[in-house]
Amino acid sequence: MAEKLQGLFAPTLVPLDARGEIHEAELRRYISWLIGKGVHGLYPNGSSGEFTRFTQDERRRIMRITSDETRGRVPILAGAAEANVKETLAACEAYAEMGARAVAIVSPIYYRLSAESLYAYFEEIARHTPIDVTLYNIPMFATPIDLATIRRLAEDCPRIVGIKDSSGDLAFMMRMIAAIRPGRPDFSFLTGWDAVLAPMLIAGCDGGTNATTDAVPEVTLRIYDFCRAGKYDEAIALNYRILDIFDTMLYALEFPSGFRTATELRGFDFGGGRVPQTEAQVRHREEIRAKLERLLAELGIAQAASLP
Repeated sequence: MAEKLQGLFAPTLVPLDARGEIHEAELRRYISWLIGKGVHGLYPNGSSGEFTRFTQDERRRIMRITSDETRGRVPILAGAAEANVKETLAACEAYAEMGARAVAIVSPIYYRLSAESLYAYFEEIARHTPIDVTLYNIPMFATPIDLATIRRLAEDCPRIVGIKDSSGDLAFMMRMIAAIRPGRPDFSFLTGWDAVLAPMLIAGCDGGTNATTDAVPEVTLRIYDFCRAGKYDEAIALNYRILDIFDTMLYALEFPSGFRTATELRGFDFGGGRVPQTEAQVRHREEIRAKLERLLAELGIAQAASLP
């Protein structure tokens, strides 16, 4: 039986060069930096990685680079969401061949589906995938997956081995754990909402895929370690300290620009994004960059100027 998914998986950002193409050398340097900082896994082609803004071939290339640079040092949870079942299964096959531990699949985007349609979609994938699947519940971008459907999929589909939930709803997470874990102790519960990382871990989450880990892995990993050691007061106190930087990265700029900006301050060149910006937006980004610089300093985090 494959090892259960647990720990903090960094949802990797994608550096772009001056032409707006994938900057492979910088992506490799960034991946090795995250591994060196101690992340437990990597999560390419997720929301923070702007998977919808890359072509299918580019998503494959991002995963290939990630796998090659990782060299088995940490497991990879690869985003495999595509426009339909056929293309999603093709991604599952490709990422399995590239060495991913599992794939994460979001509800089909654009069209809002019923609970029965969501069940049919994920069940069809689970019956044919060559690799383990985690559900990806992100209500801000896709049809929410309700508790009854998640429980039904967990009961019917051994290939579905977990869920990444980015709703931030602690009560929902607790209800999922209570409903599913007794019958599926192998099922992983990962949180994608950084503002409640410590409460989620204390409630029983196995880990998380948190964009804050991209910029300050030292802090989110310390929160995780505190929770695993039963040092809940220290974990909660540290979680309160990252609220301002999380909210700034998430809300002050269009997602995921704030996370890219903060991670650039750690010494990386992410280049411009794939979405054009006005001059006013560029000026605003520089203002937010200055605020993020201050927040990193308040956390005692080394920035580019002090990095070797």
